[in-house]
Amino acid sequence: MPENSNRESSSSLKPTFRLPFLLAILLTIVSGGTGIYTVKRLQNKAIATKDQAASVVQIKTVTALGRLEPKGEIIKLSAPATVERSRVVQLLVKEGTQVKQGQLVAILDSRDRLSATLAEAQEQVRVAQANLAKVQAGAKKGEIEAQKAAIARIQAEQDTEIQAQQATINRLEVEKNTETEAQQATIAQVQAQIDNALAEYQRYQQLYQQGAITISLLDSKRLTLTTAQQKQAEAKANLRRIQASKDQQLAEARANLKRIQTSGSQQLKESRATLDRIAEVRSVDIAGAQAEVNRAIAAVKNAEAHLRLAFVRSPQEGEIFKVHTHPGELVSDNGIVEIGQTSQMYAVAEVYQSDINKVRLGQRVRLVSDSVTGELLGTVERLGSQVQRQNVVNTDPTSNTDSRIVEVHVRLDEPSSLKAAKFSNLQVKAVIEL
Repeated sequence: MPENSNRESSSSLKPTFRLPFLLAILLTIVSGGTGIYTVKRLQNKAIATKDQAASVVQIKTVTALGRLEPKGEIIKLSAPATVERSRVVQLLVKEGTQVKQGQLVAILDSRDRLSATLAEAQEQVRVAQANLAKVQAGAKKGEIEAQKAAIARIQAEQDTEIQAQQATINRLEVEKNTETEAQQATIAQVQAQIDNALAEYQRYQQLYQQGAITISLLDSKRLTLTTAQQKQAEAKANLRRIQASKDQQLAEARANLKRIQTSGSQQLKESRATLDRIAEVRSVDIAGAQAEVNRAIAAVKNAEAHLRLAFVRSPQEGEIFKVHTHPGELVSDNGIVEIGQTSQMYAVAEVYQSDINKVRLGQRVRLVSDSVTGELLGTVERLGSQVQRQNVVNTDPTSNTDSRIVEVHVRLDEPSSLKAAKFSNLQVKAVIEL
C-alpha cells in the first residue's frame, strides 16, 4: 500500500516538473540567439565603419606644375625711351657676368653729343655768374665815361654818314639835271636837222616831179631825213635811260640815308639805355642777373640728366642672362641685355583653382625636375590674387591645357637657390605640404 502510494505520487509530479524546465531552456535559447544577433550586428557595423574610413584617403599634399625664375623676374634692360634710335658704342658685360646695382652695362652713341651740350651749359653758368658779379659790383666811373664817349662817337659817325649821303644825293640830282639838259639840247639839235632835211627833201621831191633832178638825188635827201629821225629817236631813248638811271640811283641813295638815320638812332638809343643801366645798380637788375644764373644752372642739371641716359646701368644686382645688342648695333626691341637676381631663386607654381584654398603662407614645398639633381626646397611666400589660364603645360597630350590656376610664389632656401641659379624658366613639379 505505501509502495503504491509512492509510485502514484511520483507519476503525478513528473509532468509538473518538466514544463518549467522546458520554459527555462527555451528562454535560454532565445536570450542566447538575441545576444549573438546583437554581437554580430555590432561587428558588422564596426567592419563597415572601418571599411568606410579606409576608403577615404587623407590628402596631405597639393601638386602643381611650375617654373623657376630669379627674384623679381627677368628684366630686359634697354635704352631710355627719351633716347630715340640709340646705338651701343661700348658693351661692358657679357653673358654670365655678375653685376651689382648701379653698375655700368653699356654706353650709347649719344654720349659725345650730350657731353658737348653739358660743357656748353656749364660755360653759360660761368658767363651768367660773371655778369651777376658785375651787376652787384656796380658800374665804374670809367665805364660811364667810356659809354658817354661811345654815344658821342656814334652821334658823330651818324652825322658824318648822313652828310656824306646827303652830298651823294645832291651830286646825283645835279648830274641828272646836267645830263638831262645836255640830252635835251642834243634832241633839239637833231630836231633842227630833221626840219632842215624834211624841207630839203620836199623841195627835191618837187624838182623830181618836174624832171629837174634824178631819182638818186631824191633818194639821198630821203636818206638824210631818215638818218636825222633815227638820231632823234636814239637821243630820246638816251634821255629816258639817263632819267631812269639817275632816278634809281637817287632812290637808293635816299634809302641809304634813311637806313643810316634809323640805324644811328637805334644805336644811340641802345647806347643811352646802356648808360642808364650801368649808371645805376638796381635790385631788379641783380634779381635779373641771378635769375639768369639760376636758369643756366637748371640747364646744366638738365644736361647732366640727359647725359646720364647715355650710360645704361643695372637697376639691380644679378646675372646677365642674354645679350641682345652688341657694340655698333641699334638697340633692339628686346633691349640690350636680360638681367636676373639669381642669388635668390623662386618657383612659380600654377595651382588649380580648386586646390588654392588648401595653400597657406609658410607651407614647405618640394620641387623636382629631371634637370636638377635631388629636390629643391622652399616656402610659400606669396599667393597670386588673380585666376588665370595655365602657362606651364604638361607634356601629357591628354592633360587639360586650358585649366584655370592661381600662381603661388615659392621662395627657395639658400642651397636650393644656388642649385637652381642656372635654370631660369625650367619647368618643375611642385609638391606643397599641407
